[in-house]
Amino acid sequence: MTRSPTTPLPPPGERRRLRETASLTRPQLAKRVGVRPGTVRAWESGRSTPHGRNREAYAKLLADLAEGTADAGTPESVPVRREKEVTAVVTVCLDKPGGDGRPEAFAQAPSPASASFPDLTPAQAFDALYSFCAPALVRQAYLLTGRRTLARESVERAFQLAWDRWPEVARDPDPAGWVRAAAYEWALSPWHRFRRRHRQPEPPPPEEDDRALLEVLLRLPPPYRRTLLLYDGLGLGLPETAAETEASTRATAGRLTYARETVAARLPDLSDPRELHRRLAELASAGRLRAAEPPVVRGGSERRARFWTRAAVAFTVALIGTTALTLRTAPTRYEPPVPPGETVRGVPPRVAPGPLSEEERELRTRLRKELPRGPERLAPQAR
Repeated sequence: MTRSPTTPLPPPGERRRLRETASLTRPQLAKRVGVRPGTVRAWESGRSTPHGRNREAYAKLLADLAEGTADAGTPESVPVRREKEVTAVVTVCLDKPGGDGRPEAFAQAPSPASASFPDLTPAQAFDALYSFCAPALVRQAYLLTGRRTLARESVERAFQLAWDRWPEVARDPDPAGWVRAAAYEWALSPWHRFRRRHRQPEPPPPEEDDRALLEVLLRLPPPYRRTLLLYDGLGLGLPETAAETEASTRATAGRLTYARETVAARLPDLSDPRELHRRLAELASAGRLRAAEPPVVRGGSERRARFWTRAAVAFTVALIGTTALTLRTAPTRYEPPVPPGETVRGVPPRVAPGPLSEEERELRTRLRKELPRGPERLAPQAR
């Protein structure tokens, strides 16, 4: 019995590039294939592979996109595509939360979403993204870590990474989500425990209720804490939460259930998800956290890039110098090694003078006594 060959698919990065080149969002492509947006995200990240009818439909759609976007790289389309990228970044960041009751602690600053900014430079678009997303991200990172300094540092590092990869972030359908995921990863890194300034706890919130809630949150494992914040704090759906935490939907639901039960066991008043959502927002707002200015973050990213570039150049120069010195001082002809020493036999060992043994002393005494009794000794005479 033979098996029919599967339809070939491009690499995960090429799948995402084809979708973005065609100006399709993940929900739009998922609707055309007949799957959920989280499934498309998993396909594009390489965490899963489509099978069966989904694979056939997905491969056919990608082939159509590849044929329809053959002229997408022409010079005339570059300014238009760049303008769309900048407008999309600013629009996503400036959108006002749409009627979900999200408190100001988690919401971005309101601005007309229909405004178009075709004349924005990359630096201006980055500053707009930072200005409207950084304050809320600092509060969210504070709920994850319980440390104000680490929360600000996590957001700054995330935006510095975004500025280093700005072409990729600008084309992302959700740039705020891209930066949020980077900030969460940095904030929950286990290596912070080895840093000296993070070994001592920071002052807790002044209110007793806030202290109790923050203590319960920090006792949760980091993946469970992140899931609870994304779902009950930010109001993301279960598939979006699963995709951002890189877990399956079932595992995400289990983490969310466990986190809610743990919080409700310590704080029975927060058994209602809506009340928990409100208390998380109040706790985030009570920190009075402030983010740095956008030019400072961009400058830090550029200084770090220059530092590592210079370090790479210095290391390369040192490696070239070491190689040249080795070639200059290395021998140019073969020199046979010195053979090891061989043992010479038949030569009596050297006897060094030393004290006489008992037998030698007896022999000397006997010779001295018997010498006068023997024949007369001949002595030379001088004439």
